[in-house]
Amino acid sequence: MPVRYPRPLRPGDRIGVTSPSSGVPRELRERLAVAVRDVEARGYEVVTGRCMDGSGHVSAPAADRAAELSAMLTDPGIRAVVPPWGGETAIDLLPLIDWEAVRAAEPTWVVGYSDMSTVMTPLTLLTGVATVHGNNLMDTPYRVPEGLVSWFDVVTAPPGHRFTQIPPERHRASGWDDWAAHPEARTLTLDIPGRWTRLDGGDVDVEGRLIGGCVEMLCNLTGTPYLDTSAFARAHAPEGLLVYVEAAGDDALAICRYLHGMRMAGFFDAANAVLVGRTAAPDTASLTQHQAVMDALGPLNVPIVADVECGHVPPYLPLVNGARCRVVHTATRSEVTQTLG
Repeated sequence: MPVRYPRPLRPGDRIGVTSPSSGVPRELRERLAVAVRDVEARGYEVVTGRCMDGSGHVSAPAADRAAELSAMLTDPGIRAVVPPWGGETAIDLLPLIDWEAVRAAEPTWVVGYSDMSTVMTPLTLLTGVATVHGNNLMDTPYRVPEGLVSWFDVVTAPPGHRFTQIPPERHRASGWDDWAAHPEARTLTLDIPGRWTRLDGGDVDVEGRLIGGCVEMLCNLTGTPYLDTSAFARAHAPEGLLVYVEAAGDDALAICRYLHGMRMAGFFDAANAVLVGRTAAPDTASLTQHQAVMDALGPLNVPIVADVECGHVPPYLPLVNGARCRVVHTATRSEVTQTLG
């Protein structure tokens, strides 16, 4: 059964903006406006939903957020849904989304990361529709570093498109830009060098279909119908999976527990390799983030490549859930090639 890819966006198409998790507080609305104007400048019409309130940890009651997201995903006039960012508790949407209606509708691109993993990863697993784990709407004004692509490059690509990303080998040491004071910020601060790290040693050249997301979010779905990677592999990826995970902020002991639980629940059973996003999350006195990964996932006996640009540390390397992928990592070469087919 083939993975389904939404048709490529064309100028004039409509892009929906809603907040399935956290909304945008008043002091950051100008940054949102800058991002929307950038999307419109590319020739797209932006449709902003009602679920955008940023005064609390969610943008609206769960039923309203689920209804608005479902409506956008099933509206043939909306070709992509790009939330401003993630948040904390999008998990409350999952039983309220009309998955049958979403599965029956023409596929729509969904873009995001962090708590959007709570929605996007189940969407791909349950419906077979590709989703884009990558820079979100509020990050869109930033210039893309050489070697990487933006979510625009992915959602406008033709069927079967193949693209290779090469990490810039620089990332942000710490902190975030102050969008309240500088809503027009367009240059990423990449102030420290860093390469990918093979945690278990040796060169890597491996293929499979991509699936994954944020550890702190996906760990809560283990054992539920929303995170059955084994069924997805049987239906869509008999060649196996390339599973990626990234830690947002929890310390190494917590990440170790989460990954153990995900492994025991079968999340990594079909993995040919595991990619681990670079993180600024803290180590502990007795365990680093890298050690936490190896403690939990070492028993898989598959290559484990860490410090990949697929997490909360800029820059952002978009990964397409469901895409065919080849990862190469040696002492002199690191690249990820994805094929939308």
